[in-house]
Formats: sequence, C-alpha cells, structure tokens
Amino acid sequence: MPTAIRFSAAQQDVTCIGRGNRGFSFNTQDNLFQQLKAEVNCRGIRRIDEKVKWVEVEGSCLLVFSFLGRKFGKANTISDMSFFKGSPYRRHNNNNDAEAGGGSRGDEEDEESSSNPFDITSTKNASIARLRKWRQAALVLNASRRFRYTLDLKREEEKQQLLRKVRANVEAIRAANRFKAAGERTNVSGTVEAPPPPPSPSPSGGHFAIGQEQLAVMSRDHDVSALQQCGGVKGLSELLKTNLEKGIKGDDADLLKRKSAFGSNTYPKKKGRSFWMFLWDAWQDLTLIILIVAAVASLALGIKSEGIKEGWYDGGSIAFAVILVIVVTAISDYKQSLQFQSLNEEKRNIHLEVIRGGRRVEISIYDIVVGDVLPLNIGDQVPADGVLISGHSLAIDESSMTGESKIVHKDSKDPFLMSGCKVADGSGTMLVTSVGINTEWGMLMASISEDTGEETPLQVRLNGVATLIGMVGLTVAVCVLIVLLVRYFTGHTKDANGNVLFTAGKTKLSPAIDGAIKIVTVAVTIVVVAVPEGLPLAVTLTLAYSMRKMMADKALVRRLSACETMGSATTICSDKTGTLTLNQMTVVEAYVGGKKIDSPENKSELPSMLYSLLIEGIAQNTNGSVYGSEGGGDIELSGSPTEKAILNWGVKLGMNFEAIRSESSVIHVFPFNSDKKRGGVALQLEDSQIHIHWKGAAEIVLASCTQYIDAVGQLVAMDENKAMFFKKAIGDMASGSLRCVAFAYRLYEVEKVPSTEEQLAQWALPDDDLVLLAIVGIKDPCRPGVKDAVQLCQNAGIKVRMVTGDNIQTAKAIALECGILGSDDNVTEPTLIEGRVFRDLPELRREEIVDQISVMGRSSPNDKLLLVQALRKRGHVVAVTGDGTNDAPALHEADIGLAMGISGTEVAKESSDIVILDDNFATVVKVVRWGRSVYANIQKFIQFQLTVNVAALIINVVAAVSSGEVPLNAVQLLWVNLIMDTLGALALATEPPTDHLMDRPPVGRREPLITNIMWRNLLIQALYQVTVLLVLNFQGRSILKLEGAGIANANKVKNTLIFNAFVLCQIFNEFNARKPDEFNVFKGITKNYLFMGIVGVTVVLQVLIIEFLGKFASTVRLNWSQWLISVIIGIISWPLAVLGKLLPVPETPIGNHLTKFCRRVGHIFCCRGASQS
Repeated sequence: MPTAIRFSAAQQDVTCIGRGNRGFSFNTQDNLFQQLKAEVNCRGIRRIDEKVKWVEVEGSCLLVFSFLGRKFGKANTISDMSFFKGSPYRRHNNNNDAEAGGGSRGDEEDEESSSNPFDITSTKNASIARLRKWRQAALVLNASRRFRYTLDLKREEEKQQLLRKVRANVEAIRAANRFKAAGERTNVSGTVEAPPPPPSPSPSGGHFAIGQEQLAVMSRDHDVSALQQCGGVKGLSELLKTNLEKGIKGDDADLLKRKSAFGSNTYPKKKGRSFWMFLWDAWQDLTLIILIVAAVASLALGIKSEGIKEGWYDGGSIAFAVILVIVVTAISDYKQSLQFQSLNEEKRNIHLEVIRGGRRVEISIYDIVVGDVLPLNIGDQVPADGVLISGHSLAIDESSMTGESKIVHKDSKDPFLMSGCKVADGSGTMLVTSVGINTEWGMLMASISEDTGEETPLQVRLNGVATLIGMVGLTVAVCVLIVLLVRYFTGHTKDANGNVLFTAGKTKLSPAIDGAIKIVTVAVTIVVVAVPEGLPLAVTLTLAYSMRKMMADKALVRRLSACETMGSATTICSDKTGTLTLNQMTVVEAYVGGKKIDSPENKSELPSMLYSLLIEGIAQNTNGSVYGSEGGGDIELSGSPTEKAILNWGVKLGMNFEAIRSESSVIHVFPFNSDKKRGGVALQLEDSQIHIHWKGAAEIVLASCTQYIDAVGQLVAMDENKAMFFKKAIGDMASGSLRCVAFAYRLYEVEKVPSTEEQLAQWALPDDDLVLLAIVGIKDPCRPGVKDAVQLCQNAGIKVRMVTGDNIQTAKAIALECGILGSDDNVTEPTLIEGRVFRDLPELRREEIVDQISVMGRSSPNDKLLLVQALRKRGHVVAVTGDGTNDAPALHEADIGLAMGISGTEVAKESSDIVILDDNFATVVKVVRWGRSVYANIQKFIQFQLTVNVAALIINVVAAVSSGEVPLNAVQLLWVNLIMDTLGALALATEPPTDHLMDRPPVGRREPLITNIMWRNLLIQALYQVTVLLVLNFQGRSILKLEGAGIANANKVKNTLIFNAFVLCQIFNEFNARKPDEFNVFKGITKNYLFMGIVGVTVVLQVLIIEFLGKFASTVRLNWSQWLISVIIGIISWPLAVLGKLLPVPETPIGNHLTKFCRRVGHIFCCRGASQS
C-alpha cells in the first residue's frame, strides 16, 4: 500500500510548481532546492500535493521529518518491512533481474526457438518462462519431491517484487536525506544553525558510551548530523573504544563485551526441513496414495471375508511395502538435504582481514564485531554496516540494495557503508557500527529464506527421458488394467486350482470388488515401476555426493549445474599467477642506477638519494603492510603475493616501514588497475614537497619515463640507447619467466594539487615525465605437477589456454615450462598473442583465429571476456579462471566460471560457479574428472533402470494378456522399485571418478543421454531376462518338475522362482552397469564401500523375503536347487555382458536414425496425400 512521507507545517514558504517523470522542482525565496531537480530520482513517487504536505511512494515505511534543519526522525512503521536490500549472494543467472546483467544469448535463443521443452543445454541464464515450460511438460507423480532441488519459481518472482518495493523505499529515503542535508546547510534566512550538543552516554551500550539503537538509526538513515554529534568518526571510535590505526584489542574479554552490547554478525536462520517434512513429501506420490487406498480397501474386504487371522495379509503387505518405500525415500532425501545445508554454510562463510592490536588478521565474516577496523580493497564485500575512516577514490556498488547500476563515491560527506555492497574501485578503511540483525542485510536475510535450488541441464533432460518412459509405462498399465478387468468380468480369470473367479449373477459383491481391487493394484504398481520418478533425482544424489567429495579436493561448488557442465568442457582459459605457478614470489634480479646490480639486496650499490626515493615508493605505494613484533622476532607481511615480494625486498634493503610512512602523508591514491597495469600515489613530505610514485608493468612504466637516476645519484635524460638497454633487460628477465615491475617517481608543484575533497577525488595523477628508479624481476616458480595436469587435459580433448596480464615473453616462458606450448618453434601470432592485438581485431577475425590461440599476454579483463565470447560462438564449452573484480564479466559469461579461493575477490567468487580453494590448476583438472564422473554415473543408472523397466513391463504385459494373471504382484514390484530407484541410485550414482574418464573426449551438450553402447547393453540384458522369465512363466512347472506338487503350490513355487531370479538378475546386472564400456566390471569395486554395502543389504533382504516373509510377499520357500537355478540365471548376465561388448555399435546415435526414418515416413505420407488431392 502507498505510504505517506509527511512534512511539518513550517514549510509554508515552499510550494510545488511542477513534477516531471524523473524529478521535481520547488520555488523558494533563496533557490535552496533548485539542485534537487537534477539530483533526486523520483520514480517511486506517485503524487505530490500543491501544499507539499505529503508524498506518496511505493513501499511500507513512514518517515516524519522537516525540511529546513528541523528535527528529523523515524516514526512507527506501517508494516513489518524495513529498508532492505538484496542479499549479496543473490543469483546472477536470473534474466528477470535487471541488475544481473545479460550474458551471451546464442545458446538461449536456440533453446527458446526449440520445440522440445527439455532441450536446454545451459540453465545458467535460462529465463523463468523457459524453466516453467519444461516443468509443465514433464510427467510427474510427486511434484514436491521431483522439483525440490530446483529453483522455486513462485518464490523467485515474489522476491523480485519484494526487491522492487524495497528499492522504491530506498529512493524515498535518499530523497528525504537530500532534503534534510539541504535544510541543515542553511535555514530560510540564510543563518547557519549551531551544531547540537554531543550525545549523552547511552545506558543500553553497557560498557560503551553509545548504544546499539543509536548506531543502527544513524547507519540506516545515513544521518551525517548524528555522526557529527558524536564528534565525527574520531569521536565515534572513542565512544566504541577503538583505535582507528590499530583497531580493537581483540582479546576474548573485549570480543565478549562487544558481542553482548552490540550483537554478533549472524542472523536468525530459517530452520532446515525436518525428517518429517521429507516423509510428508514422499507421501505425496499419487500412485502411492492410490495403493494405500487400495490396500485399506483390500484389508477391510479380506478381514470381512476371511477373518482377521488370514484376511489381513494381502492388504497389509501392500500397505507395509508402500510405507517401506516412503520411509527409505525420505531417509535418502533427508541425507541429501543435510549435505546441501553444510555446503551452503561453507559458501556463506567468507574470510577477510581486520586490524586488531595493530596487525592484520584473517577472520570469518561471522566473527566481526562493532568497533572493528576493516581495510577495503577493490572487489571486497562490505561485511557489516559502518562509516568510512579514510579512503582513496573509494567507490561502492550499491546495486544490490538500490537496483541502480550507479557507483556511489564515498567520502566524509557520504561516509556510510552498507553491508552486502561491493567495493567497485579504490581502497579505504571502515569502522564497523552495526552487525548481524542490526544491519539492513541481516534483517532481510532473517526475514526471507534464500532459495539455493536450481535446474541443471542433465536434470531437465532426464525429466524428458522420465516423461517419455512414463508415458509408455502409463499406456502399458492402462492396457494391462483393461485386459485384466475384461478377462476377470467375462469369467476368463481362474484361481490357482482352476476355478473361475467371477461368474456373472453368482459371485457376491465383496469378492468381486476384492478381485477388481487386486487388478487395479497391479496396474497402479506397474505405473510406479514404469515411471522412473527417481531418474531426475539421481542427478541430485550424484551431485550432492560429488560436491562433498570435491570439497575434500579443494573445490567449492556454488552452482550445481557447474559440476556436470565441467564434464563437457572443451577448453580451459587459465590465469598464470597462482594457478599455474605457486604464487610464492621473490625478487631475484634488479636494475637500479642504470645498471644491473649483483645482488638485489645489496644496499651498498645504491646511491643515497635513489635509495631514499625507492624505499619511499615501496613503503607508500602499496596495499600491503609490514608488522614487526615487539620482541623483535620475525616480521609479518600482508598483501598480494607481488606486494609481499616487493615489501620483503624493501625490508632486506633496510626499510623501516612504519618510520618511512610517518615521514610523509598520502594525498591521493590511484589503485592498481588491471587495465592500466599500474598504480600510483601522491605524497606530501614534511617540507611540503609533492612526490608522485608509480609502480607497475615494467614496459608500461618505462614508456612514461624521460629520465633515470644513475649509479652516482644524478638525474640523466633517458636517451634511445638507455631505453633500449632497459627494454632488453625487461625482455631477458621475461624470457627467464620473471615478472617485471618498474618503479618511477616525479616531483609535482604544490599549487597544482587540488584543494577540495571533491576535486581531489577526481584528480588524475600525472603519469608523464617520470624518473625511473628501478626495474626488478620477480620469480614465481611453476607448481609441481602442473605439466602433468596440462598433459592430462590435452589427452582428454581439452585445450588449455593461458590468459595473463604479464609480459608476453614471461607468458611464453611459463607456457613452455607448463607444457601449454609444445616447443619454441613456430610460436608466433596468433598462437601467442597480446591482448591489445586481439582486442583491436574485427569480431569475425577474432572468431577465425580464436581456436589457434594458446597464450594471451598483457591481457585486460575485457580481453578475457572477448576471448570467452569468441570461443563460445565457435561452439566451445568454456571454463575460465579468474580472481579479480574485473574478471567477473568473463566468469559470468563462461559456461563454467572458476574463481580463486585464496587470491580471488568476493566479486569474482560471487560471479563464479566453482571456487578453487587452493588456487591450483591441478584442482581444476580434478573438477573436470568429477564433472565427467557425474555424467558417467547418471548414464550407468539409466542403463540399469531401463533394463529393469523394459523387463518388468514386458513380462507382466505378456503374462496378463496371455493368461490373465501377472507373475510379479504389487508387493514384489514395489520391492523391485525400491532396488531400482533408491538403492540403485545410491549404489551407482556414487561411483568415484576413474582415470579412464580422462581417456575420452568431452561429452557434447547435445549428445544423447542413452548412447549406442548403452542401448546395446540394456537390450541384451532385457532380452535375456524377458526370454528366460517368460519361458519359466509358461513352462516353469514342467522345467522345474512341479507337476506332482499340485497346481496351486506349483504356481506359487514357479512365481517365487521367477521373482527371485528377476531380483538376482538386477543385482548381478548392477555390476555390469558400473562399467558400460569396459570388460572388467569389478575394477575398483573394493574402494566403493557404499556399492558393496547396498548389494549386500539387497541380497540379505531378498533371502529374508523368500524364506521368512512368504505371507507378506506371496512367496514360498525355495529349496537349495531352486536357489541355485535362480543364482545361475542371474550370474549368466556377467558372461553375457562380456560377449555383448564384443559387438560393434555404429557411431551415429540410434536416435538420429529414428529421427531420419520418421521424417522419411512423414515425407512419403505427405507426398501421397498431395498426389491424391
């Protein structure tokens, strides 16, 4: 409902003269509000009355405030909603989300135009309408279970509506704050109001002079005046007992006081679904409900006709079997949910640095407390509400809250930072003022449950397979039902002794109904077996298992579909630093004073002026820090690996980090930029001199240098010969696989430095006429085993490409060392290409050469994005690694985005699909193995399940049509269904990956799920089972020599043996399904304890059913010879599988032949129809 924002009556001199679509203006005596027309975005505002008494907006909060410096405060809320923003973990694959950004639409456009609703090769950017379409087309018996782990479409739409309302509220708040800020600058008469007195100590703060409510209101309302009342950031830190330089003490007692006074950085979590909820979901299956109703009816009729002692068996056994299926299904689903919960917890547990006790320490996001001082850098997530202490070009992306892509620059005039937002540019430090439920994000997360479900392409395709099989099964069940009912009511159905079961006009109603119920029960049970409800759920099972195992292999899966998509990857675009190399950097060569010095740590070779300038640049132009313990022990370095290597070099040269930093003050910082490949800082010295220091890619910094300092400390002009000397030095170091970094500086006139904060924020640091100080070569050795990992990928049909920001010669040297490039011969463009060259090519030319590219050096994040787009247009399934904020577009665009867990920013991780926790390329290869394992395990399960389906359906249909009875009754079929669905999925979907998976090419995303090899295997096994069991059904009494045992008993023994042999066939065939294309099906079986355990349990239960549960399952005990016959029938499936694998299969999928045949037949009919007309 609309909400009124009310203004006080003191505004009689302010009148509204008009309103546009995007803003409104006011007419005042001193033109106080003219700026609002350009600044205020009023899309949420519906109406403003002529007297400006109130404004209606979409939202749900009521604010009461005054315009011209009067009291401003928050009144009661109309509803429970507050000003929430979206979760920082929001999904990035929802096309309905305006801020999610668009991806490549090539695949999606093909899919939208496809007539097959299950033809979705990628769900990463699939629209809500597309996802809804395939669900509506699926044949589903239990929707709550089938779609449990998919995206909740209804909830997703509700969340988008909620965010739209929230963002309208936020815009209203911003407009109100601008009114307030304008009013506080001056009143109507133009006099400046005196600042209000500082706040009195708040009793609610306990040990602190300010309470949580004051902090929360100040942060939520972005109330600068309240911050000024506290004495600014400095005064607020004193109220919170925090040192802005060294942070809080951070001992246990201090942390406990802060948590008790201000809360912890957690929020009340929605309780997970209990086991009973999963049990209830399992009950929702329509066929199981019908079976329960039939069982109850059969139970009542049986007790009525035969008494409770004998009459309960038929109905009771069916009811018990159904309950058993439901309980086992619920247990399996519940265990999966627990695995997903633990993985989701791991995804949310971000680790970051805080300053405590004067040193930087890494902690969990949940351990942040009010008063903490946090450093912020590009790509970081703001983990709590707070205020800016100091910042350099700090820009925050608040789109998660406002929905607007506008970047907000933070300074002393707008110092408030909100949790969940991202650092888009610059750096700074913040003071935490609110955590957990007291932040806007915490309140939002506590009020909504995050939907972590999603579709995977395999899940969608398997729903299509299940629907097709289910339609066939449903048709068969209806046919069986009709045949049996017709035979029954026409008097053609006889009991075991040969007596007719139904005679019109003679049979009583109760027996007639009981007989009909048994027939319906059999038909419904055929549907239960025929519709492979567990087939799509097997994907979830194998993904849950794989995700847990991948976690142990240092890979955190953020999107389920990435697991299986990785199995189809045809190319991997990998970073160099930290992925192919160890990320353990050391300065090993240095050119200082115009020459190469013998030892990089030899301070004696450096002239004093050059030394002081170099040390000044190292200490000040860095995001890292040096911490030395009071006892004089080992120093600790923080920052990126490159920063730590340079700082370590400075320390070895004798740099006193804290002393050097205290000798000058930082005026402005240009943070290192992956596009510019350099970073700079402007310093003001104690004598007011201005030094501007630059550091970055050696050849780029060198190009801006016009002078250098020689070995005696004199400034010398950079002539052509000296420039060539330095370029050759850079080339030599790069050829030795060293990363080259240059240091330069220049003097600058004090009067040219911007004087205001706004001008300073926009100041572009001068980068011309630089003086070269030094060029260093940093060694980062290749990771052990990376060459073998690259070779393994190449053998598996996956091309590995290196994409790095380093010098092209450094990239070439590392690529040769890693095996990405085979030899030094013929390594020319485009095999080895620079990012700028690739970027400048026309789009068509980029697509033509992209397959040839193996190494891209000096690339920017945009170059990586262009490379990914070109590869995808060429039909590749692309996996991309990335760690920086600017890598996010490429990670999002790729089929699989792989973020680095150690060096990666939070923005990169959020845009990724999988986080490589150890930053190791070998882990990427493990992910590929697991991806292929997911696909292979699903295929194993499909082969196993379809064999059971085909055999069970044919046996029951043929028997029903020919004799009017079925050899496998309802209880037996439910037991077979349990083996096939739940236990079979557990056994086969949890097979660990093998080296054999990496000996085959990637699986195409449009390749058929059921391959020709699988068709061959399942048809051979199904044909064998059907043949043997039908022979036993029709000739079993004579073959088993049961003629003298009486017809009734002989039929029971025969049917029991058929049931026993059928189950044992499935158990032995389960071994065959492990290795569809290998002869040795027992390879590695001892390592899969779950498989062995399930097979063992199945065998034991089968023996119990036959020998001790005869009344329950309508079976009789078998003697040892009959058991031997059953085992022999089952075990023959092993040599039969070996012989079957000797049969060659065509390369073209059978489905393609069938499609061509159908088209040909259709064409013939069309031609005939045309000729007749």
